[in-house]
Parts: sequence; structure tokens; C-alpha cells
Amino acid sequence: MLTVQKLRVEYKENPVGLDVRFPRISWQLQSEKRDVLQQSYEIEVSAEADFRRRLWSSGRVYSEQSSHVELAELMVRSRQRYYYRVRVWDMEDRSTEWSETAFWEMGLLAQEEWQAEWISAPLSLLGVESEQCPLLRGSFHTAAKPVKARMYATALGLYELELNGSRVGDGYLTPGWTSYGQRLQVQAYDITAQIAAGENAVGAWLGNGWYKGNLGWDNRRHLFGSRTALLMQIHLTYEDGSEQIFATGENWTAAAGPILMSELYHGESYDARLELSGFSRAGYDDSRWSRVELITHSKEMLVAQANVPVRKIEQIKPLKLLKTPAGETVLDMGQNMVGWIQFSLDAPRGRQVELVHFEVLDRDGNVYTDNLRGARQKITYIAKGGGPESYEPRFTFQGFRYVQLTGFGEEPSLQDFTGIVLHSDMERTGFFACSNPLINQLQHNILWGQKGNFVDVPTDCPQRDERLGWTGDAQMFIRTSAYLMNVAPFFTKWLKDLSADQLDNGGVPFVIPNVLGENEHSSSAWGDAAVICPWTIYQCYGDKRILEEQYPSMQGWVEYIRRQGHDGLLWNTGFHFGDWLGLDAKPDSYKGATDTGLIATAFYAYSVQLRGRRPVYWGELKTPGSTRSCTAVLKKLLTGNLSRLRGVYPYPHRQPAFWP
Repeated sequence: MLTVQKLRVEYKENPVGLDVRFPRISWQLQSEKRDVLQQSYEIEVSAEADFRRRLWSSGRVYSEQSSHVELAELMVRSRQRYYYRVRVWDMEDRSTEWSETAFWEMGLLAQEEWQAEWISAPLSLLGVESEQCPLLRGSFHTAAKPVKARMYATALGLYELELNGSRVGDGYLTPGWTSYGQRLQVQAYDITAQIAAGENAVGAWLGNGWYKGNLGWDNRRHLFGSRTALLMQIHLTYEDGSEQIFATGENWTAAAGPILMSELYHGESYDARLELSGFSRAGYDDSRWSRVELITHSKEMLVAQANVPVRKIEQIKPLKLLKTPAGETVLDMGQNMVGWIQFSLDAPRGRQVELVHFEVLDRDGNVYTDNLRGARQKITYIAKGGGPESYEPRFTFQGFRYVQLTGFGEEPSLQDFTGIVLHSDMERTGFFACSNPLINQLQHNILWGQKGNFVDVPTDCPQRDERLGWTGDAQMFIRTSAYLMNVAPFFTKWLKDLSADQLDNGGVPFVIPNVLGENEHSSSAWGDAAVICPWTIYQCYGDKRILEEQYPSMQGWVEYIRRQGHDGLLWNTGFHFGDWLGLDAKPDSYKGATDTGLIATAFYAYSVQLRGRRPVYWGELKTPGSTRSCTAVLKKLLTGNLSRLRGVYPYPHRQPAFWP
């Protein structure tokens, strides 16, 4: 039987809150026979699930294309839900039935639609330097139960929302990390089931996150801003077609919450005695709370979330409880992981417990945290007492295998602890196993390395005081990551930030989002991510749009290189990481022995070659110089007289790690 399955819009299943003006539809063809090909397809789009009111039809289109079919003729509207279905014909002209109905829903497409205002806890309650995290609260009344309710939210910092006592959504570390000055993601939620007729209440937790908290190895804070803030808007639609909007504004209130400190690197401190139980429920008495302050902040950079959310992906129970030679009590999770520990305890009021997360024991079997550098990775919890209680962090994550426990008594029960694995919720698409256990272990490590370093941005590490989106690491690993998971939305979002942070002269920062400053940019192999990453996504997913959108960035990078080196060909000037951390590096250097000019010019040739492939698919473009002739000369230089690069490659038996 021939069927159409796995319908997706912009890589997503039934998404809510898109801002793509011309959405693209993809599907898979399933058959019990082999060598079945699609001959043609038809797509229908309707405003209703039963297709009584059809908005658009492709008609029968003779094409084998089944991914990224653009609905260019459909004029989408804000907040409108669109239902769609697909049927196909095979090469023997046999038709499938219509696929199951799927949908997508648009978000707020115009800045003018935002009635919400940015709100923040008043400075008189929590000063700029205060580490305590605020709670915000607002309430509203509905005359009846709405038939449709949507919430659109974002924050300066991190946020978590509750509606009538229940958590909104299943994403974590929202709104994610972007180039906040130019792009700030908005999440959309279907809250129809959570809205009640009558009084309703919204509660918000705010955390520092990447916006206000510590970033980098030099303990800098407030890199994007000094105050956390919330922007939220609810749209209610009633059975008679009337609508109601509730949004953040001056009538909201604020209070100091039980989170005393929350930092991505350092962990979280939580005093359960300060909990304000029921603050997100209707009828809560907030008469002693402070009025929020309205802050001035633009809404021009608001964009819908392009990436998949960070979610709780799996749970791991600890394997054993260790007593180290130094007398430390340590949980062994049996697996290096990224996320946090969820735990339960029954302790008297005021009892303080601590969890310190780390990756390895030292050679004597004791706790070892030196490799974390300045990152504390510590959770501190103060019990409220009165019976069993449980806790898990909100606005931090740790990279660890081991957890040192303090304050839990001599023999904590393993059943009281659960490891929560956290990462961007990318669909697993690639699997590998063989008869060699060492290779299987290597593959296992690669997979878990991807999980741990794909927490909204592609990072270099998930544990120490760095965790930055290094461009060199991203371009080296992107193809491997695409073999294992669907990383297209993940890199689509990250590449938009690369374009946003790219310098006017075409240079690319070392890390994206850029937190190192404008002087830290444009090394070969790192900046080449501007070309290599979009090209790899195109190769792996057939996504032409990412090349179209990223082409100005790709072109800008190649032209930047052309202006740097000798005769516009050799790139033998400026700083380069080279073969970073090469085993043949000199004692006083992290750079391998391979000449940095050789590596730089090789990547220059590769980026020029990839940049030049674009016209094959979209027609000729006006680009400076001839791509073919430039590539040919670069290849000749690389394979011929390398003395112009200040020396020849000294170790012909060893290829550099950073090599295109």
C-alpha cells in the first residue's frame, strides 16, 4: 500500500507560532514495494480541518520533490491556523489516499500587533546587582470559556510561565540564546485547555541566563543587559468570534522569589522557605507585592522560534553511591551527561544540602573540579520542612557524571535522585552499531557529545566556564551531527545569529552569539563556518532556502579573506588558531606545527569553491572575480610551491585536525 506520512512544515510537526511568510511542506512516501518513486503530488490547504473551506490547492504537480515544497502563492495571516494534506502518484500513475490532516499556525507577524509592554521587577525590590530572581504576576477575567487561546512570550533573560497553577509548555531555558540586540525569539503556546471561565492568573519566574548572567572565562556579567524583563500577550477567541487580549503591563505585580542565585555556570541556590505557594492561581492575595516597572526596550528584534525547544529528553538513575578516600559522598551516574539532578528529601526546616557536579575523579578517587575552572556547578537547597519535598533547577544546567552530596546524611538513597538529560529536542535520525565494542563505544561517545553540546547553540563544552558557540567547532562537527539527528532547525537558527553578528567588513566572530568583542574574530577554519555550515545543511537536507538566506554572509566572508592576504590569494596575515590543540604543538603554544598560512589558504580555497557552487542552482550572480580561476590558482599554490607560505608542511604523515 502506498501512503504519505511524516508531514512537516519548516521541519516541524504541527507547529504553532511560525513567522515564515512562505512556509515549506515536506513528506515521506511509504510503500511495501521497493524502488517506488513519486511521479507527482497535490497539496490542499484549508482554514478548517474538514477542508470544507479550501484556501489553496497546488493542483497536480508533476515533480519528484517531496521536501521543502514552498507554498509561494498562499498569503498567510497572523495567528491563522492552516490545515493541509498531501496525496501523491507513483510512476505507474497510482494515487495514494489523502494523507492524514496536519496543520501549522502563524504567530504575530507584525510589530504593531504587540500590545504587551516590557515589565521588570522594580529596582527598589531587587537591585541591578542582586542575584535573587523575581516572580511576576498578573490576572484577568473571561466572561466565558474561550474556544481558542494562545500565549506569545519572550524575556530578557530566561523565563518560565505558569497559568492557573500549571506550567505553560515543556521547553526549558526559553527564549533561548540569540544575538539579543538583533534577534530575540518568541515562543507561542496553545493554552486553550488551561484557560478557565472567570478569573485566571499568570505567574512568571525570571532568571539571568545568557542575557544578564556570567559568560566567558573572565567572569563578566550583564553582557546584553542589566535587568531581566518579561513580554507576554494572550489572545482569546470566543465562540461568537469575539476576541480578548491580556498582556503584560503596569497592572502586574512583582515579588522576590525563592531562587537566591541562578547562573548557567555556577548553578542555583534555592530557599524553599521563601516559596509563595499558589502565586500563579486565581484569587491569590498579592496586595503586599510591588508594582512592576515598565522598561524601555525595542520589539523590533522579535522573531518566532526557529529552533526546536530545549526539553527534558531522558532520565538516568545513578548507578552507585561512592565513598571517596577523602570521605566525600558521591553519586556515580555511570554516564557523562548534561542537565541536572532532580532529588527528594525529608528534612527539618532550614536544613541546607548541596550538590556539586563534576566529570571525573582524580587519580586517588576523590572529587576533582580543576577542569571546571571558574564554574562552580553547585546546587544549594534549603528545606522548608514539614514532610517530603522535591526540587530541580530551572535556569541552569551542568555537565557531569559525578555529584558530590553534602547534607543528605551518611547513606542517601539512590532512589531519591534522578538525572535529567537536557538538550535541544532534535529528532534522532541516524543509528550505527557493529561487532567491535570499541567502535560502538566511540559512536556512543560521539552521540552523547552531541547531546551535551547542542543545548540551543553548538558549544565547545557543557561544563566549564565557557560553553560558547565556537564557530570552528560547529563547522567541524556539523556533518557528523546531521548523520545522527535532524539538526537543520538547530543550525538554521544559529546561522541567523552568525549573520546578525557578522562584522561590516565580512569578518566572523570566534563565537556565535558573539560575547568576546569585535576584536576577537576572523580566524580561518572558524570564520569559514559562514560558508561550510549552510552548504552542509543544503547537502544533507536539500534546503535551498538556507543558501539563499545565508548567501550574503557567505559572500561577505569570502570577500573578507580576499582582502586580507597576498594578491587576494594567499591568506598568510593576521591571527589564526591554526591546528588548534595539535599534539605537535610547542610547549608554550596551543597551535600545532602545521603552518597557519597553509591551513588558512586551504580553507580560503574551500570556501571560494563552495561559494561558487551556488550559481549552479540559482543562476549566475555578480561576484567579484572568477570563482573557477581563483580556486584553480589556490589549488596550484597549495600543491606546488609552498615556500611562499613561509615553509613547507613539516609532517607529511600527519593531517592537521582542522582541515577542510
